[in-house]
Amino acid sequence: MSSCRQGLARNSHLIRGMSTENLFDESATTRTTTQVQAESMAAEPPRVLEADRRQLFWQPRDLEGLLAADHRARAMWNFVEKLDLRSFYDSIKARGSEPGHPAIDPKILLVLWLYATSEGVGSGRELARQCESHDAYRWICGGVTVNHHTLSDFRVAHGKKLDELMIQILAVLMKQGLVELTRVAQDGMRVRASAGAASFRREPSLQAYLQEARQQVEEVKRQAEQPDTQQSTRERAATERAAREREERVARALAELSKVRAAKPTEKEKAEARASTTDAEARVMKMGDGGFRPAYNVQLATDTESRVIVGVRVTNAGGDQGQIDPMLADIERRTGNKPDEYLVDGGFVKLDSIDEASAAGVTVYMPVPAPRKEKVDPHQPKEGDSQAVAAWRQRMATDEAKEIYKQRAATAETVNADLRHWRGLDKLNVRGSDKVLSVALWAAITYNLMRCIALGVT
Repeated sequence: MSSCRQGLARNSHLIRGMSTENLFDESATTRTTTQVQAESMAAEPPRVLEADRRQLFWQPRDLEGLLAADHRARAMWNFVEKLDLRSFYDSIKARGSEPGHPAIDPKILLVLWLYATSEGVGSGRELARQCESHDAYRWICGGVTVNHHTLSDFRVAHGKKLDELMIQILAVLMKQGLVELTRVAQDGMRVRASAGAASFRREPSLQAYLQEARQQVEEVKRQAEQPDTQQSTRERAATERAAREREERVARALAELSKVRAAKPTEKEKAEARASTTDAEARVMKMGDGGFRPAYNVQLATDTESRVIVGVRVTNAGGDQGQIDPMLADIERRTGNKPDEYLVDGGFVKLDSIDEASAAGVTVYMPVPAPRKEKVDPHQPKEGDSQAVAAWRQRMATDEAKEIYKQRAATAETVNADLRHWRGLDKLNVRGSDKVLSVALWAAITYNLMRCIALGVT
């Protein structure tokens, strides 16, 4: 009891300092406590859930559940499953109980590259990365691991088989009446080659490079007889391969030089002829922007009604003149028929081509060049014109022919632009006309496959 009195006496000065109103005001006491708590919380750092990407997760993975039922990758897989792929399987060496690692199913590699091309992916390394991180590619792989070496090799090693694959797809479309070859438009596009402008050399320089390359090969062979203990076997093999490949590239450039000379009109130009030590088959061409760069000329023929590509060719000719006849032959080889009407731009003008097309039953729609002399009607037959050429001049003066010709740009140029900007034909990362043709076939097959999906072909 005495202790309570002593406590009240000690706190009596605090009680006297409070008014009667504040002493019994609970709201004032509560507000003061809240303010103290808020000040205390503000002084502490915020508590958040931070990202920790080093932790491992174990979770079930259902590959079938990764993609929607109507996903493009599924549609491509279903279509490819119905094609005859025996030529791809026949080249596989792993058979029965014979030793050796099983090969990756060609169907997986086919659909991977078809889907990658539809997405604008043209690099084996990039495709390999997508197979590890992207759901569509993981679904296509189905748990099979692929590396960029396998992908890159498969892309360029099956040109003839890809050609057969395109013929099969065209056969399916023609059987269902979606491609009739009533009217076909052709156009070419220059695609930047995988070679630098500085790699083009004249014959004296090429001869000197060839001699130097041969000496390097001999030096590498000599060093191989007395190997450096600090150099691994793999490094020695890489050095030998690099020296050998350099010699082969220079030799190919010298071999191509005669073809370059043959295409030159004057002796002065023949003497200045050059070939590339990087890609001997590439040629310097005038590009769409007016500049000159190493390139290939990719020629495509498209059915105007279905917008399906029916012809694919690759040439190193800088111009389109004379490209009608080879493409008509290519279309007939793939489809068994030639088109009734053929649309090309003025760059293809060659009177002999008109005669040959007419003899094959093909009507050519091509603008008549402007005459060199004034007051000369270009549509009137000229002296020496064949019957087919005279008919072509008169035909192109009619309104009907002009309306038909409008379909050329609406078909060929738009398809070419799509393949250039969205299907990887803007710049090549392979060398040699055979490999370039393989890349062009991948783009054309992918485009046709997407047309099949759009048209509901199963």
